[in-house]
Amino acid sequence: MTTEERIARAPKALLHDHLDGGLRPQTILEIADEVGYAGLPAGDAEALGDWFRESADSGSLVRYLETFDHTLAIMQTADGLRRVARECVVDLAADGVVYAESRYAPEQHLTQGLELEDVVEAVNAGFREGEQEAAEAGNPIRVTALLTAMRHAAKSTEIAELAVRYRDRGVAGFDIAGAEAGFPPTRHLDAFEYLRRENAHFTIHAGEAFGLPSIWEAIQWCGADRLGHGVRIVDDLMVKGRPFGDDVAAAIAADPADVHLGRLAAYVRDMRIPLEMCPSSNVQTGAAESVALHPISLLKRLRFRVTVNTDNRLMSGTSMSREMGLLVAEAGWSLEDLRWVTINAMKSAFIPFDERLAIIDDVVKPGYAELLG
Repeated sequence: MTTEERIARAPKALLHDHLDGGLRPQTILEIADEVGYAGLPAGDAEALGDWFRESADSGSLVRYLETFDHTLAIMQTADGLRRVARECVVDLAADGVVYAESRYAPEQHLTQGLELEDVVEAVNAGFREGEQEAAEAGNPIRVTALLTAMRHAAKSTEIAELAVRYRDRGVAGFDIAGAEAGFPPTRHLDAFEYLRRENAHFTIHAGEAFGLPSIWEAIQWCGADRLGHGVRIVDDLMVKGRPFGDDVAAAIAADPADVHLGRLAAYVRDMRIPLEMCPSSNVQTGAAESVALHPISLLKRLRFRVTVNTDNRLMSGTSMSREMGLLVAEAGWSLEDLRWVTINAMKSAFIPFDERLAIIDDVVKPGYAELLG
Protein backbone atom coordinates (compact mmCIF):
# COMPACT_ATOMS: atom_id res chain seq x y z
CA MET A 1 0.00 0.00 0.00
CA THR A 2 1.01 3.60 -0.51
CA THR A 3 1.26 5.94 2.46
CA GLU A 4 -2.02 7.55 1.40
CA GLU A 5 -3.74 4.16 1.37
CA ARG A 6 -2.37 3.33 4.81
CA ILE A 7 -3.61 6.64 6.20
CA ALA A 8 -7.04 6.09 4.67
CA ARG A 9 -7.27 2.66 6.30
CA ALA A 10 -5.86 3.72 9.66
CA PRO A 11 -8.31 3.77 12.58
CA LYS A 12 -8.85 7.35 13.71
CA ALA A 13 -10.22 9.10 16.79
CA LEU A 14 -11.70 12.58 16.54
CA LEU A 15 -12.37 14.87 19.50
CA HIS A 16 -12.95 18.29 17.91
CA ASP A 17 -15.43 18.41 15.05
CA HIS A 18 -18.31 20.88 14.74
CA LEU A 19 -21.57 19.46 13.44
CA ASP A 20 -22.52 22.76 11.78
CA GLY A 21 -19.10 22.88 10.10
CA GLY A 22 -19.22 19.48 8.42
CA LEU A 23 -22.28 19.38 6.18
CA ARG A 24 -22.36 18.00 2.66
CA PRO A 25 -22.90 20.84 0.13
CA GLN A 26 -25.61 18.85 -1.63
CA THR A 27 -27.45 18.42 1.66
CA ILE A 28 -27.34 22.16 2.28
CA LEU A 29 -28.91 22.76 -1.13
CA GLU A 30 -31.63 20.17 -0.64
CA ILE A 31 -32.65 21.23 2.87
CA ALA A 32 -32.54 24.90 1.84
CA ASP A 33 -35.02 24.07 -0.91
CA GLU A 34 -37.24 22.17 1.53
CA VAL A 35 -37.37 24.95 4.13
CA GLY A 36 -37.44 27.85 1.69
CA TYR A 37 -34.06 29.32 2.52
CA ALA A 38 -32.97 31.46 -0.44
CA GLY A 39 -29.77 32.99 0.89
CA LEU A 40 -27.19 30.49 -0.38
CA PRO A 41 -24.30 32.01 -2.36
CA ALA A 42 -24.24 29.23 -5.00
CA GLY A 43 -26.77 26.95 -6.63
CA ASP A 44 -24.85 23.72 -7.21
CA ALA A 45 -22.93 21.50 -4.80
CA GLU A 46 -19.47 21.95 -6.31
CA ALA A 47 -19.69 25.74 -6.46
CA LEU A 48 -21.16 25.89 -2.96
CA GLY A 49 -18.38 23.75 -1.54
CA ASP A 50 -15.82 25.98 -3.25
CA TRP A 51 -17.47 29.07 -1.77
CA PHE A 52 -17.26 27.69 1.76
CA ARG A 53 -13.57 26.84 1.41
CA GLU A 54 -12.67 30.11 -0.28
CA SER A 55 -14.52 32.10 2.37
CA ALA A 56 -12.71 30.27 5.15
CA ASP A 57 -9.38 30.88 3.38
CA SER A 58 -10.09 34.54 2.67
CA GLY A 59 -8.52 35.96 5.81
CA SER A 60 -11.75 37.87 6.41
CA LEU A 61 -13.40 37.07 9.74
CA VAL A 62 -16.69 38.44 8.39
CA ARG A 63 -16.67 36.00 5.47
CA TYR A 64 -15.58 33.13 7.69
CA LEU A 65 -18.44 33.70 10.13
CA GLU A 66 -20.88 34.08 7.24
CA THR A 67 -20.31 30.45 6.32
CA PHE A 68 -21.95 29.35 9.57
CA ASP A 69 -24.92 31.64 8.95
CA HIS A 70 -25.78 29.43 5.98
CA THR A 71 -25.27 26.05 7.64
CA LEU A 72 -27.18 27.07 10.75
CA ALA A 73 -30.02 28.45 8.62
CA ILE A 74 -30.86 24.99 7.33
CA MET A 75 -30.38 23.24 10.70
CA GLN A 76 -33.53 24.56 12.37
CA THR A 77 -35.89 21.60 12.00
CA ALA A 78 -35.84 18.18 13.62
CA ASP A 79 -35.69 16.48 10.22
CA GLY A 80 -32.82 18.68 9.05
CA LEU A 81 -30.81 18.11 12.22
CA ARG A 82 -31.43 14.37 12.09
CA ARG A 83 -30.25 14.16 8.49
CA VAL A 84 -27.14 16.26 9.08
CA ALA A 85 -26.22 14.19 12.14
CA ARG A 86 -26.72 10.89 10.31
CA GLU A 87 -24.61 11.98 7.35
CA CYS A 88 -21.90 13.28 9.66
CA VAL A 89 -21.50 9.82 11.18
CA VAL A 90 -21.55 8.04 7.83
CA ASP A 91 -18.93 10.40 6.37
CA LEU A 92 -16.62 10.06 9.37
CA ALA A 93 -16.91 6.27 9.37
CA ALA A 94 -16.13 6.10 5.65
CA ASP A 95 -12.93 8.04 6.43
CA GLY A 96 -11.81 5.43 8.96
CA VAL A 97 -12.91 7.24 12.11
CA VAL A 98 -13.80 4.68 14.78
CA TYR A 99 -14.61 7.11 17.59
CA ALA A 100 -15.81 10.70 17.34
CA GLU A 101 -17.16 13.45 19.55
CA SER A 102 -19.30 15.82 17.52
CA ARG A 103 -20.10 19.19 19.07
CA TYR A 104 -22.91 21.63 18.42
CA ALA A 105 -24.66 24.50 20.22
CA PRO A 106 -28.34 23.65 20.86
CA GLU A 107 -29.10 27.33 21.44
CA GLN A 108 -28.31 28.05 17.78
CA HIS A 109 -31.08 25.80 16.45
CA LEU A 110 -34.19 27.37 17.99
CA THR A 111 -35.38 29.90 15.39
CA GLN A 112 -38.13 27.67 13.97
CA GLY A 113 -39.76 26.64 17.21
CA LEU A 114 -37.61 23.77 18.47
CA GLU A 115 -36.87 23.54 22.18
CA LEU A 116 -33.40 22.67 23.46
CA GLU A 117 -34.46 19.10 24.21
CA ASP A 118 -35.90 18.74 20.71
CA VAL A 119 -32.52 19.64 19.24
CA VAL A 120 -30.66 17.08 21.33
CA GLU A 121 -33.21 14.35 20.61
CA ALA A 122 -33.04 14.98 16.86
CA VAL A 123 -29.24 14.97 16.74
CA ASN A 124 -29.00 11.87 18.92
CA ALA A 125 -31.46 10.06 16.66
CA GLY A 126 -29.38 11.00 13.63
CA PHE A 127 -26.20 9.78 15.27
CA ARG A 128 -27.74 6.41 16.08
CA GLU A 129 -29.06 6.03 12.53
CA GLY A 130 -25.64 6.94 11.17
CA GLU A 131 -23.92 4.38 13.39
CA GLN A 132 -26.27 1.67 12.16
CA GLU A 133 -25.80 2.66 8.52
CA ALA A 134 -22.02 2.76 8.93
CA ALA A 135 -21.95 -0.65 10.61
CA GLU A 136 -24.02 -2.14 7.79
CA ALA A 137 -21.47 -0.72 5.33
CA GLY A 138 -18.63 -2.40 7.24
CA ASN A 139 -17.39 0.80 8.91
CA PRO A 140 -18.30 0.56 12.61
CA ILE A 141 -18.03 3.80 14.58
CA ARG A 142 -18.98 5.14 18.01
CA VAL A 143 -20.17 8.77 18.08
CA THR A 144 -21.03 10.85 21.10
CA ALA A 145 -22.11 14.48 21.38
CA LEU A 146 -20.67 17.51 23.13
CA LEU A 147 -23.16 20.28 23.87
CA THR A 148 -21.66 23.71 23.27
CA ALA A 149 -22.59 27.01 24.89
CA MET A 150 -21.65 30.29 23.21
CA ARG A 151 -19.25 32.55 25.11
CA HIS A 152 -21.09 35.75 24.19
CA ALA A 153 -24.50 34.44 25.28
CA ALA A 154 -26.05 33.74 28.67
CA LYS A 155 -27.25 30.15 28.34
CA SER A 156 -24.14 28.31 29.55
CA THR A 157 -25.64 27.01 32.80
CA GLU A 158 -28.79 25.91 30.99
CA ILE A 159 -26.73 24.06 28.38
CA ALA A 160 -24.55 22.52 31.09
CA GLU A 161 -27.66 21.21 32.83
CA LEU A 162 -28.88 19.84 29.50
CA ALA A 163 -25.58 18.02 28.98
CA VAL A 164 -25.86 16.39 32.41
CA ARG A 165 -29.47 15.33 31.79
CA TYR A 166 -28.46 13.60 28.57
CA ARG A 167 -25.06 12.23 29.59
CA ASP A 168 -26.35 8.66 29.72
CA ARG A 169 -28.21 9.15 26.44
CA GLY A 170 -25.53 9.97 23.91
CA VAL A 171 -24.03 13.21 25.28
CA ALA A 172 -20.47 12.82 26.53
CA GLY A 173 -19.73 16.34 27.73
CA PHE A 174 -19.89 20.11 27.46
CA ASP A 175 -17.98 22.72 25.49
CA ILE A 176 -17.83 26.49 25.31
CA ALA A 177 -16.99 28.25 22.05
CA GLY A 178 -17.06 31.62 20.33
CA ALA A 179 -14.80 34.65 20.31
CA GLU A 180 -12.12 34.40 23.00
CA ALA A 181 -11.08 38.07 23.10
CA GLY A 182 -13.46 39.98 25.33
CA PHE A 183 -15.36 36.87 26.40
CA PRO A 184 -13.20 35.04 28.96
CA PRO A 185 -14.38 31.63 30.16
CA THR A 186 -14.66 32.99 33.71
CA ARG A 187 -17.89 34.71 32.60
CA HIS A 188 -19.42 31.22 32.81
CA LEU A 189 -18.07 30.01 36.15
CA ASP A 190 -21.53 29.02 37.35
CA ALA A 191 -21.76 26.49 34.52
CA PHE A 192 -18.31 25.05 35.15
CA GLU A 193 -18.85 24.81 38.90
CA TYR A 194 -22.12 22.99 38.27
CA LEU A 195 -20.42 20.53 35.90
CA ARG A 196 -17.65 19.83 38.40
CA ARG A 197 -20.18 19.16 41.16
CA GLU A 198 -21.92 16.74 38.81
CA ASN A 199 -18.64 14.97 37.90
CA ALA A 200 -19.22 15.88 34.25
CA HIS A 201 -16.61 16.27 31.53
CA PHE A 202 -16.01 19.52 29.67
CA THR A 203 -13.61 21.13 27.24
CA ILE A 204 -13.09 24.83 26.55
CA HIS A 205 -12.02 26.56 23.33
CA ALA A 206 -8.88 28.36 24.49
CA GLY A 207 -5.53 29.39 23.11
CA GLU A 208 -6.55 29.74 19.47
CA ALA A 209 -7.34 33.41 18.84
CA PHE A 210 -6.20 34.55 22.28
CA GLY A 211 -3.10 33.70 24.23
CA LEU A 212 -1.91 32.34 27.55
CA PRO A 213 -4.46 34.15 29.77
CA SER A 214 -7.26 32.29 28.00
CA ILE A 215 -5.54 28.95 28.57
CA TRP A 216 -4.73 29.77 32.18
CA GLU A 217 -8.32 30.76 32.98
CA ALA A 218 -9.72 27.68 31.23
CA ILE A 219 -7.57 25.38 33.35
CA GLN A 220 -7.03 27.08 36.68
CA TRP A 221 -10.31 28.96 37.13
CA CYS A 222 -12.72 26.77 35.19
CA GLY A 223 -11.13 23.32 35.53
CA ALA A 224 -11.27 22.24 31.88
CA ASP A 225 -10.50 18.60 31.17
CA ARG A 226 -9.22 19.46 27.68
CA LEU A 227 -8.30 22.53 25.66
CA GLY A 228 -9.97 23.22 22.33
CA HIS A 229 -7.00 24.06 20.09
CA GLY A 230 -4.54 25.31 22.75
CA VAL A 231 -2.07 26.32 20.04
CA ARG A 232 -0.91 29.42 21.87
CA ILE A 233 0.63 27.36 24.67
CA VAL A 234 3.82 27.79 22.64
CA ASP A 235 3.87 31.42 23.83
CA ASP A 236 5.13 29.91 27.10
CA LEU A 237 8.12 28.20 25.47
CA MET A 238 11.66 29.50 25.15
CA VAL A 239 13.82 27.93 22.43
CA LYS A 240 17.54 28.44 22.97
CA GLY A 241 16.70 31.40 25.16
CA ARG A 242 14.38 33.04 22.62
CA PRO A 243 10.56 33.14 22.50
CA PHE A 244 8.98 30.57 20.20
CA GLY A 245 7.62 33.28 17.92
CA ASP A 246 10.99 34.89 17.20
CA ASP A 247 11.88 32.19 14.67
CA VAL A 248 9.05 29.71 14.25
CA ALA A 249 10.84 27.53 11.69
CA ALA A 250 13.88 27.12 13.95
CA ALA A 251 11.65 26.51 16.96
CA ILE A 252 9.64 23.82 15.18
CA ALA A 253 12.85 21.99 14.28
CA ALA A 254 14.47 22.46 17.69
CA ASP A 255 15.82 19.65 19.81
CA PRO A 256 13.57 19.22 22.86
CA ALA A 257 16.66 19.63 25.03
CA ASP A 258 16.91 23.23 23.80
CA VAL A 259 13.33 24.08 24.83
CA HIS A 260 12.45 25.57 28.21
CA LEU A 261 8.85 25.31 29.37
CA GLY A 262 7.27 28.13 31.34
CA ARG A 263 5.16 27.36 34.40
CA LEU A 264 1.86 27.11 32.52
CA ALA A 265 3.24 25.00 29.67
CA ALA A 266 4.92 22.70 32.16
CA TYR A 267 1.67 22.33 34.09
CA VAL A 268 -0.28 21.48 30.91
CA ARG A 269 2.28 18.82 30.00
CA ASP A 270 2.69 17.46 33.54
CA MET A 271 -1.06 17.11 34.02
CA ARG A 272 -1.46 15.49 30.59
CA ILE A 273 -4.12 18.04 29.59
CA PRO A 274 -5.15 17.14 26.03
CA LEU A 275 -4.75 19.70 23.26
CA GLU A 276 -7.42 19.40 20.54
CA MET A 277 -5.38 20.73 17.62
CA CYS A 278 -6.81 21.25 14.14
CA PRO A 279 -3.93 21.94 11.70
CA SER A 280 -5.80 23.17 8.61
CA SER A 281 -8.27 25.23 10.61
CA ASN A 282 -5.49 26.72 12.73
CA VAL A 283 -3.77 27.89 9.54
CA GLN A 284 -7.00 29.44 8.26
CA THR A 285 -7.57 31.37 11.49
CA GLY A 286 -3.96 32.53 11.72
CA ALA A 287 -3.12 30.46 14.79
CA ALA A 288 -0.36 28.74 12.75
CA GLU A 289 1.63 29.81 9.71
CA SER A 290 1.33 26.51 7.85
CA VAL A 291 0.96 22.81 8.53
CA ALA A 292 4.72 22.45 8.13
CA LEU A 293 5.24 25.12 10.80
CA HIS A 294 2.34 24.14 13.03
CA PRO A 295 3.34 23.98 16.72
CA ILE A 296 1.84 20.51 16.99
CA SER A 297 5.05 18.96 15.66
CA LEU A 298 7.25 20.50 18.37
CA LEU A 299 4.64 19.82 21.05
CA LYS A 300 4.54 16.19 19.90
CA ARG A 301 8.29 15.85 20.35
CA LEU A 302 8.00 17.50 23.76
CA ARG A 303 5.41 14.82 24.62
CA PHE A 304 2.45 17.07 25.24
CA ARG A 305 -0.80 15.16 24.86
CA VAL A 306 -1.59 16.46 21.40
CA THR A 307 -4.44 15.19 19.26
CA VAL A 308 -5.26 15.76 15.57
CA ASN A 309 -8.72 16.98 14.61
CA THR A 310 -10.73 18.46 11.74
CA ASP A 311 -12.67 21.33 13.39
CA ASN A 312 -14.89 22.26 10.41
CA ARG A 313 -14.64 19.74 7.58
CA LEU A 314 -16.74 21.75 5.13
CA MET A 315 -14.99 25.09 5.65
CA SER A 316 -11.52 23.54 5.59
CA GLY A 317 -12.34 21.08 2.81
CA THR A 318 -10.82 18.41 4.99
CA SER A 319 -11.13 15.05 6.68
CA MET A 320 -9.11 13.16 9.25
CA SER A 321 -7.25 11.36 6.46
CA ARG A 322 -6.39 14.70 4.85
CA GLU A 323 -5.19 16.22 8.14
CA MET A 324 -3.00 13.20 8.80
CA GLY A 325 -1.76 13.18 5.21
CA LEU A 326 -0.73 16.84 5.45
CA LEU A 327 1.22 16.17 8.63
CA VAL A 328 3.04 13.30 6.93
CA ALA A 329 3.71 15.18 3.67
CA GLU A 330 4.49 18.64 5.04
CA ALA A 331 5.66 18.10 8.62
CA GLY A 332 7.51 14.79 8.28
CA TRP A 333 5.24 12.72 10.51
CA SER A 334 5.31 8.92 10.43
CA LEU A 335 2.57 6.32 10.79
CA GLU A 336 3.92 5.69 14.28
CA ASP A 337 3.28 9.36 15.08
CA LEU A 338 -0.29 9.04 13.81
CA ARG A 339 -0.79 5.94 15.95
CA TRP A 340 0.48 7.85 18.99
CA VAL A 341 -1.87 10.81 18.56
CA THR A 342 -4.78 8.45 17.92
CA ILE A 343 -4.13 6.68 21.20
CA ASN A 344 -3.78 10.11 22.85
CA ALA A 345 -7.24 11.01 21.58
CA MET A 346 -8.80 7.79 22.84
CA LYS A 347 -7.14 8.22 26.24
CA SER A 348 -8.68 11.70 26.36
CA ALA A 349 -12.20 10.82 25.19
CA PHE A 350 -15.18 11.64 27.39
CA ILE A 351 -16.43 8.06 27.66
CA PRO A 352 -15.74 5.63 30.53
CA PHE A 353 -12.22 4.26 30.92
CA ASP A 354 -13.09 0.66 30.11
CA GLU A 355 -14.80 1.73 26.88
CA ARG A 356 -11.80 3.84 25.87
CA LEU A 357 -9.45 0.97 26.63
CA ALA A 358 -11.52 -1.46 24.58
CA ILE A 359 -11.32 0.77 21.49
CA ILE A 360 -7.56 1.21 21.96
CA ASP A 361 -6.85 -2.49 22.49
CA ASP A 362 -9.40 -4.01 20.12
CA VAL A 363 -9.44 -1.49 17.27
CA VAL A 364 -6.65 1.10 17.24
CA LYS A 365 -3.64 -1.04 18.13
CA PRO A 366 -4.56 -4.00 15.90
CA GLY A 367 -5.41 -1.63 13.03
CA TYR A 368 -2.05 0.09 13.16
CA ALA A 369 -0.20 -3.19 13.72
CA GLU A 370 -1.58 -4.43 10.42
CA LEU A 371 -0.56 -1.23 8.62
CA LEU A 372 2.92 -1.10 10.16
CA GLY A 373 3.63 -4.73 9.43
